[in-house]
Amino acid sequence: MNTNHTPDTLTQASLAEMASFKGRPCLSLYQPTHRRHPDNQQDPIRFRYLVKALATSLRQQHATAAVKALVEPFEALAQDHDFWNHTLDGLAVLGGPGLFRVFLLQRPVAELAVAADSFHTKPLRQWLQSTGRYQVLALSLNKVQLFEGNRNTLDAVALAAGVPQTMTAALGDERTEPHTTVSSYGGIGGGHMAMHHGQGGKMDEIDGDAERFFRAVDRAVLEHHSRPSGLPLMLAALPEHHHRFREVSHNPFLMASGLMADPQGLTHDDLRQRAWDVAAPQQEAQQAAWSDAYAAAAAHGLGSEDLSQVAYAAVAGRVSTLLLEAERQVAGRIDGSTGRIDPADLGNPRVDDVLDDLGTLVESMGGEVHVLPAERMPCRTGVAASFRY
Repeated sequence: MNTNHTPDTLTQASLAEMASFKGRPCLSLYQPTHRRHPDNQQDPIRFRYLVKALATSLRQQHATAAVKALVEPFEALAQDHDFWNHTLDGLAVLGGPGLFRVFLLQRPVAELAVAADSFHTKPLRQWLQSTGRYQVLALSLNKVQLFEGNRNTLDAVALAAGVPQTMTAALGDERTEPHTTVSSYGGIGGGHMAMHHGQGGKMDEIDGDAERFFRAVDRAVLEHHSRPSGLPLMLAALPEHHHRFREVSHNPFLMASGLMADPQGLTHDDLRQRAWDVAAPQQEAQQAAWSDAYAAAAAHGLGSEDLSQVAYAAVAGRVSTLLLEAERQVAGRIDGSTGRIDPADLGNPRVDDVLDDLGTLVESMGGEVHVLPAERMPCRTGVAASFRY
């Protein structure tokens, strides 16, 4: 069998789908993967081992036929050779009655295979809500590219069909005469000078072309990429293009600072490193702002780092913002009616993480959840909540 499995796009909507799924049981499989040969040769082997562990766990509670139906999509994925040749750094596969989702992640995840009454989604939430992620819009008059990544990785994103990739594609017959062009000169870090070739009277029309092109790009990227992903968007472009793009942009996800360089003149690794240099201080400032906001709330009696108190408040719908420590796990379950935490053995394959469930609960009540590294948390308990009242 060599069924083609196209990975799903991880968005807040897909996370909400997992959280609201009512089918039982819910199968969650996570494993670190590798991008290149020969390291990736072991990935499908390890995947099959985890699928067998799921099947063994299911047989303790379910009939053979039911187990077979639940595990079949996982086994088909194990046989998809093309899929295993195009993995990233981490893999999440979630399945249940009538549902099967495959997500590729740009960072490794801890290995896990669990059959429970709800999906284990904390690694996905960590990835979605990590402040270390962003998208980079590499923009020139001749080419539009989009990348997504973090400090260590920057991968190309396939542009949606509605995003124009060149000025000609965006403007078509409305573009100024083809023989009139704009060329930019200057290396990275040096000065840049726009040279207009052709009839001098065409300069305003050329500027108008660029403005209309940037409007079209901004509108399409917002609709097809920024809103669905919710990620900050960094602009990588020549300085003169920054000014014009920001004048016409309506993208609320556009980062305050961008990369001032012609992206076509950068190697992929240079683009990744220079994008991170721009993103790091902005993201540190955002993390600090979340911590400061919690401290202010706590000083007025509207915040807590006590897990039991936070759980009670979450069930009551009082949590407006929740900060979770990325690598912390607390075994047990939250009583959805009282907020009481029932502790359990984390080694039990049917028990999930309290912090994972707490994040799902707060989001379902309209609160914000942010996952931070331990060194960025304002406390040492793994949880900090700001209350609405």
